[in-house]
Amino acid sequence: MEAVKEKVRLQRYPAYKDSGVEWLGEIPEHWKLLRGNYVFDIINDRSPKGEEDLLSVSEHDGVKLRSESNVNMFMAESYVGYKMCQKGDLVINSLWAWSRGLGISKYNGIVSTAYSVYRPDHSNYDKDYLNYLLRIEKYVAQYVIASKGIWISRLQLSDWSFLRLPILSPPKQEQTAIATFLNEKCCKIDTAIAQKEKLIQLLKERKQIIIQNAVTKGLDPDVKMKDSGVEWIGEIPEHWEVNKLKKFITGLESGVSVNASESETASLDEIGVLKTSCVYGYAFKASENKKVFQSDLSRVKCPVRKGAIIISRMNAPDLVGASGLVKDDFPNLFLPDRLWQTVYSKTIDFDAKWLSQNLISIGFRGCVTAIATGSSPSMKNISKGDLLNLSIATPPIEEQRAITKHIEEKSKRIKHSISLNLQQIERLKEYKSSLIDAAVTGKIKVPNYDLK
Repeated sequence: MEAVKEKVRLQRYPAYKDSGVEWLGEIPEHWKLLRGNYVFDIINDRSPKGEEDLLSVSEHDGVKLRSESNVNMFMAESYVGYKMCQKGDLVINSLWAWSRGLGISKYNGIVSTAYSVYRPDHSNYDKDYLNYLLRIEKYVAQYVIASKGIWISRLQLSDWSFLRLPILSPPKQEQTAIATFLNEKCCKIDTAIAQKEKLIQLLKERKQIIIQNAVTKGLDPDVKMKDSGVEWIGEIPEHWEVNKLKKFITGLESGVSVNASESETASLDEIGVLKTSCVYGYAFKASENKKVFQSDLSRVKCPVRKGAIIISRMNAPDLVGASGLVKDDFPNLFLPDRLWQTVYSKTIDFDAKWLSQNLISIGFRGCVTAIATGSSPSMKNISKGDLLNLSIATPPIEEQRAITKHIEEKSKRIKHSISLNLQQIERLKEYKSSLIDAAVTGKIKVPNYDLK
């Protein structure tokens, strides 16, 4: 990371002046500040056939081809009458400007009629500079203030409100120098972030391999093996057994659907209902809950029990059957109808932590995916009978505990490495944001640009 944040002699400009705008502060003496209506023209050209490339706008990527975006929104039957935009046009999703839903387009295409399209004065403005400038936090905060609506998710930024905002306007040659500098620096930062994200993914895969090997092969590399008779398990230690899940789990209980807040989680003295996301990542997260409305408090059922395994019975294909072990008491949390909670057999002795590791192993997850049903490609479900009829390799109780300890120790080290990399990614993102802000607002003078 230090290589990315290499020491560059970033100097200040020789003279500054008060911009007259509180949220911008001082700006270089030779820079201008013009209202948006002197910089942009409103474009309202409409597509006669709707055959151009469809574009979308996102907080993270700005303007992208819809075909390359991970968007699950409905597709219109016809795009006739959609707004047309050209390369270099500014596109703003007027309902999401408050969340950085804007950017300069790199494509010719069409956008929703709910979007605003503006064409900058290309003779005096560099498109990359404008893209950096208009997406910094200072401007996003102004979009929030300038937007109108009764709550945050319905705020709308009108053309008039946007075009009244002041646009920082250095000479175009200087804009290009700033954009070139930021393109180079941001490319290095993004590459470093991508490398760390790849490392995190490899660490997660390493953890899954550790779990898979431990629950199917045990910890003794020299033990004599035998065929388990189950494809996903393969060979197991000779003294192990193969049992169906129903030997350990005699029942799966669930709650009911209740009316709850979409924005508030339950405090310790309030009643909450779990979200299906409480087992994303194959670990139980109690914080993924919704505060139950007063009118439905009497309807909640199936409280969360310490030591039980929570299982998602209905979800997206890659998440159906996701599960997590409840390690603490949560007396105020209850299950919805889309989650199951295990009821264990009282006639045999086994380690619940070991059992929970089986349920998140690669092989077992593959089996769950295979038995999941549903006509919708985006939503699958599993039946209690199908789940409990799946087989797992079963070592003696002492080995179960040893396997659990082994996985926990290995996982702890992996979790620490992941945490360090996430912290470094966050610092890189903060550095990138501060560097962009400083360059486009004139707080620093980029290298290799001299005032003429």
